[in-house]
Amino acid sequence: MQLNLIIDDWSMDLEVTEEYIQAMSDSFIIMDKDMDEGWQIGQKWVSNLNRIQRCQLAASKLLAALETNNEKLALMMGGYILSRMNGVKQVIIDNNGEPEETHFN
Repeated sequence: MQLNLIIDDWSMDLEVTEEYIQAMSDSFIIMDKDMDEGWQIGQKWVSNLNRIQRCQLAASKLLAALETNNEKLALMMGGYILSRMNGVKQVIIDNNGEPEETHFN
């Protein structure tokens, strides 16, 4: 599966195999359980995150992984997004510290 990432005027495709997503399913469940406790999104605390907010947080971590050349974390966050947002093809990641401004197509 391919996930197109757009950050400002930069674009790249992240390739995540179905086998990888299946192999990481337990890790994704752990991520969801962690987010069940609530999370800081931008300037506010959200105690009951919806699916989009969870994926916005993953996209924020994906951005951080790309900035630090952490390929494993980037792949994991891309896999999480693909596993939680059926049919998503593109993520437009906010680069200004506002995860809620990240959008999915």
